Amino acid sequence: MSSHVQDCCLSSFEYHLPVCLPSPTCCILSSGTRWSLRLDCPSYHCRPHQTSANSSHKACVVPRPIGWVSTLSRDGVANLAPYSQFNNLTFDPPYVMFSANLKPSATQKDSVRNAEATGVFCWNLATWDLREAVNATSEHFSASIDEFAQAGLETRDSTLPELEITLTGGEKRRVPMVKKSPIQFECVHYTTLRLPGNPPMGAAEVVIGRVIGIHIDDGVLTEGKIDVRKTVPIARCGYFEYAAVRETFEMPPPINDLAMQVGLEGSTKGHRALEVQKDEGDEGDGK
Repeated sequence: MSSHVQDCCLSSFEYHLPVCLPSPTCCILSSGTRWSLRLDCPSYHCRPHQTSANSSHKACVVPRPIGWVSTLSRDGVANLAPYSQFNNLTFDPPYVMFSANLKPSATQKDSVRNAEATGVFCWNLATWDLREAVNATSEHFSASIDEFAQAGLETRDSTLPELEITLTGGEKRRVPMVKKSPIQFECVHYTTLRLPGNPPMGAAEVVIGRVIGIHIDDGVLTEGKIDVRKTVPIARCGYFEYAAVRETFEMPPPINDLAMQVGLEGSTKGHRALEVQKDEGDEGDGK
């Protein structure tokens, strides 16, 4: 399976899969088994329910961080899968979410089922160096298959006691993480939302987890900050395209309100320092 990359700040590369799909450049309408392209809309206006699963919607919201989620079943089988609809939610405390469509059989994806059954899961940063392994774990395996082994990935156990699972046979195990990933989150399941969907994709399950532990490799830090030039995270674009993030630029917002600046930066330390200052001010005012 080959890939190529263009040399630019936010470079793109594409995996070439043995799949034949209609051209995604136009609004695609289907009638039975016949595909037709709607070319009479110069601004490319179309209704989402009339387009194929490979339509422009996902290609518009780019780049999307990848939810490379690892779980462990009650039977002790490790699972690892990438989800292109993933993001963080707030920061104090931090939450993350990933969305997974039901299988064609209308059953849950292994990641969702395991996260709900055990109450825990981990997130692993998908990077340029690990791109082939990320792609390999996107294949649909049966629940009895260990994707870490299939992709040739070394594991490391999660460290927090909350992520220790008692298996069906009584043995205790921890959720595995991708050892070579420079950043990992340990998460506890908070809730799952189910969004109705059209066939053949079916409903989507949005899993939300609270992040209770974060692991960061010292080698990806520059002056105490995570450096994307060292992590080179990959992200999903439309179709089979990915992006590799190699550069960033800084642009502080034109806001004088310190609390808003702290919130936009996502600084937990700054947020709590402001709360301390507020409490001290209230005490000084005799409140």
